[in-house]
Amino acid sequence: MISRQEQFSGEETPPAHLLIDLDRLASYLGPRLPGMGRDLTATKFKGGQSNPTYRLSGPGGSFVLRRKPPGKLVASAHRIDREYSILSALTDTDIPAARPHLYCGDTDVIGSEFYIVEHVAGRVYWEADMAGCSRHDRAALYSDMNGILARLHSLDPAAIGLGDLATPNGYIERNLTRWSTLYREAQLTPIPDMDWLIETLPQHLPMAEESCFIHGDFGLYNLIIHPNEPSVSAVLDWEMATLGDPLVDLAHHLRAWWDLPDSGLAATSLVGFDLPALGIPTMDEYVRRYCERRSIAVPDLSWYLAYAQFRYGAMVQGILKRGTDGTAASGIMVHNQDRVIRIAAMARRSLDGAKIKA
Repeated sequence: MISRQEQFSGEETPPAHLLIDLDRLASYLGPRLPGMGRDLTATKFKGGQSNPTYRLSGPGGSFVLRRKPPGKLVASAHRIDREYSILSALTDTDIPAARPHLYCGDTDVIGSEFYIVEHVAGRVYWEADMAGCSRHDRAALYSDMNGILARLHSLDPAAIGLGDLATPNGYIERNLTRWSTLYREAQLTPIPDMDWLIETLPQHLPMAEESCFIHGDFGLYNLIIHPNEPSVSAVLDWEMATLGDPLVDLAHHLRAWWDLPDSGLAATSLVGFDLPALGIPTMDEYVRRYCERRSIAVPDLSWYLAYAQFRYGAMVQGILKRGTDGTAASGIMVHNQDRVIRIAAMARRSLDGAKIKA
């Protein structure tokens, strides 16, 4: 059976509904991006389910173009303009990210908004166990990933121009409402456990809430690894970045440790692996190192894990809905409705555990 790594790595010819009029694009880029006014080629990166992303090449070099998908979209999703502003703000920080070049809000150019950033060469690991890596390299990469998340959560949003990115207070309640709404909009079949979570999660909100700059979907699959060294060259996919509770971000980031193993291509799970043999820390060890780097006490993550699992189920449901509507960025549908049902059941068990501990 083909692996996630084989399935999602590399580039492909864009499907018909995601083709770009390269002549029109070249006319637009000519006066704006040196050397990119003619002879353009574009291939689509295989990975990703949200915003179609291409490698754009021309006489001026190689760049990355990221666009909104065509068609009717869920309200408030696919904020390409916002993502570009975040990348611009990160340019002078110690968070590795692709350098932005331009944003285009004129949908007449290629049919949707888009932006262009530098092309960062490297590797993307789609499976959390990083098959083929040495134990030393896995340990180094997991440590680097941990450190980047801790540094990200330690940034001063106002100091980098992101102080008004979102309302700093009430993030959890707003985010829960948003994902509950997005789930409802994407729902294809009734899932009682998701309904129960939507009703019950708000009744057990954490008492204290810290606010900082968070990524929203920080994971190994959203990192470009240096071509030859065990270090992160760039963090990708800033679409959901905002001001919010870092423990929500952390709990979602821990997905590889709690995600349901899958015999197909859906999961990037560490469940069942001999982590010490791989050089990968346990979830508790990883959380403890993150807290040490941020100089904070190790928290009880029970509610946060339940919410992260609920939100992940809602994300998967959104992917399924886009697949049904024909607006998915990837032609590869790795999820199915049963997976959302199983994720919802896991989240319900987690929340039951959180309530017992409360």
